[in-house]
Amino acid sequence: MEIRQITEDYFVAPQIAVDDIAAIREAGFRSVISNRPDAEDGAVPHGEVEAAVRAAGLEFRYIPVVSGSLTQENVDAQARALDELPKPVLAYCRSGARCTNLYMLVRQQNG
Repeated sequence: MEIRQITEDYFVAPQIAVDDIAAIREAGFRSVISNRPDAEDGAVPHGEVEAAVRAAGLEFRYIPVVSGSLTQENVDAQARALDELPKPVLAYCRSGARCTNLYMLVRQQNG
């Protein structure tokens, strides 16, 4: 599992597996955000990941972003999640790029 640090409290990763949750918890993460739609090829259904994340005592949000189609609704939902979730947060998608781009748009919007 490759985790990239964007800020002190925000990290991104490619698709995670249920088997990764223990390591994510041990790394000190308190929340996980899935930005990968379930219908995307290779996606692990978010419900499976969410169940494992919550069983590990972490918070979870599902904010699916279609590749190449970021919307204002996505930005607003991610901003709310980042305001509300305990930190540090790990967000994932197929490669981590959508999570990174989404974060940059949230920062730009919030000034």
